[in-house]
Amino acid sequence: MRVSTPDPESNGGWLSGEDLEYVRRRVPILYVEAIPVRLAPSGELEHIGLLLQANEDGVMTRAFVSGRVNYGESLRDTLNRHLEKDLGPMALPQLPACLTPVTVAEYSPIPGARLVDERQHAVSLVYVVPVSGECDPCENALEVSWLTPGEALDPDLLEELEGGRARILKTVIGQLSAWP
Repeated sequence: MRVSTPDPESNGGWLSGEDLEYVRRRVPILYVEAIPVRLAPSGELEHIGLLLQANEDGVMTRAFVSGRVNYGESLRDTLNRHLEKDLGPMALPQLPACLTPVTVAEYSPIPGARLVDERQHAVSLVYVVPVSGECDPCENALEVSWLTPGEALDPDLLEELEGGRARILKTVIGQLSAWP
């Protein structure tokens, strides 16, 4: 099968379903994941936003804002696109001038890996993004739950995160708690 180079001007800068499946079996795919947060006026972390959605089996799960990086798309544009898609146009995300991820996550299709994505080998740049506006979940998200760091670390809630994302959330909360 010959995979054609995606044209960013057509098909949203991405691959057809058939081409995507072909590439997913052969090449790691780049994603972004954004963890929306609400900050106090002092800059301290007050709340972490997690999406509530149904997975392919209809089971309710918690998730981060996430999605693929399109061909020819900047990381800033990718983050803005997925934040608007999942949180709505009035979320008012505040992306930093320097887009350095808080961590990098590598998902494997191999069972038993620390982070799992059964569809593919994926590398995700994880960002913490303060939002100051009203969030109105769109697309697959049913709601945005705003949780204190303590609530987000509840074992029952962590179990609702699929693919090992509880590890990512714990890492991010630990890093945010270390901020001055």
